Amino acid sequence: METVFDRHVDPDLIERSLANTAFGSMWLDIPRPEYPRLSAPVRCDLLVVGAGYAGLWAALHAAQRNPGSRITLIDAERVGWAASGRNGGFVEASLTHGESNGQARWPGELAELDALGLANLDGMQADIERLGLDAEWERTGMLAVATEPHQVSWLAEAADSGEGRFLDSAQVRAEVDSPTYLGGLFSPDTCAIVHPAKLALELARACRDAGVDIYEHTKATEISAGAVTIHVSTPGGGITADRVVLATNVFPSLLKRNSLYTVPVYDYVLATDPLTEDQLGRIGWRARQGVGDSANQFHYYRLSTDNRIVWGGYDAVYHFGRKVNPAYEDRPATYRRLAAHFFLTFPQLRDVRFSHRWAGAIDTNTRFCAHWGKAHDGRVVYVNGFTGLGVGATRFAADVCLDLLDGKPTQRTQLEMVRKKPLPFPPEPLASIGIQATRWSLDRSDHTAGRRNVLLKTLDRLGLGFDS
Repeated sequence: METVFDRHVDPDLIERSLANTAFGSMWLDIPRPEYPRLSAPVRCDLLVVGAGYAGLWAALHAAQRNPGSRITLIDAERVGWAASGRNGGFVEASLTHGESNGQARWPGELAELDALGLANLDGMQADIERLGLDAEWERTGMLAVATEPHQVSWLAEAADSGEGRFLDSAQVRAEVDSPTYLGGLFSPDTCAIVHPAKLALELARACRDAGVDIYEHTKATEISAGAVTIHVSTPGGGITADRVVLATNVFPSLLKRNSLYTVPVYDYVLATDPLTEDQLGRIGWRARQGVGDSANQFHYYRLSTDNRIVWGGYDAVYHFGRKVNPAYEDRPATYRRLAAHFFLTFPQLRDVRFSHRWAGAIDTNTRFCAHWGKAHDGRVVYVNGFTGLGVGATRFAADVCLDLLDGKPTQRTQLEMVRKKPLPFPPEPLASIGIQATRWSLDRSDHTAGRRNVLLKTLDRLGLGFDS
């Protein structure tokens, strides 16, 4: 069965729209401070490895918990260089990658997880306001849209369970006008949008103001434990720390035991030129909500402060060998597909052109949301596996890491979600075979009114299924 996104779009329109795109994240195309490279040995109370959101929140909250402590934050590249500077800027309250995933895995504590997630989102907003972080924060809410008939009933059921307000076709098109929209679900309180790179850079500024030492271009190459301290090697000098947080996410962990728990999946994004008032008026997008459609292979999109449409998703690509490789980022076929889907969604905007194209690797695990662990007698903790929904969840994850290092039970550390780890992925070639078969099956599900085949049903029974 054909879906709306299988329809034909004029190839010349697609090529014209992409002709002048700059390759690289629009978000990172801004002035930014330089932090030094580590060039001598360092001794500290806490070392945080990775200057993305998880590491930045961990360093900042550690400094707030323990004023005067010596905290060092390092990154192999630059602050916010990876996923934290390349995502769509959606700050979701969900800690579980959505209600259905949470219900399938932790039904007994989902209400608690939802409450903690909303409190985390509120706390993030409070932190941004209190610290004066210029991150272009907007508490817009989230609009989920149905583009196929079977998705309408999914959204209606979600509304009945309290996840938001159901909108029929006319109502949803009054919010954002696309001929593809058959229904919608608006959740006003559970999502904000933000400038992702500015958030990372402003968190780094807050860390520095709190006394955290930040080093860029400082790659951690090895970790070892002594009787009292942890030693981390870098090309510029060793770092000796009492405690360590590993927030390397999609990149290879310093702990070999973690090598099979995550895989990198590449996500691709386009950004338009700023829309004129006339162009914006054609689609009536006045409330600036974040938007996502309801397919397994879904699109997400939002407006920037200068009214560019940031348009991403659909093609989530895994490459054999679970490597993070810049060569995977410039994928013309995917950018053409995304452009075609943009014009199918908004045929009113045929005169719009794209200014930027980029990609980044998402760390995913078999339960599709973060997991934690400890090593070296609890002196090293780690978190990864955010699966593309980490802008908000990383703040919660950082607090869990600090709780685990403190060694005292908290509401967060008592969660089954925190205490238990997902199943690892198998080694290659089984990982690639399984992931590609699952992607194919999810695509078939989108083309068969949401019906799940034998593989997807089996994965569901094993607790490995994913219904986005």
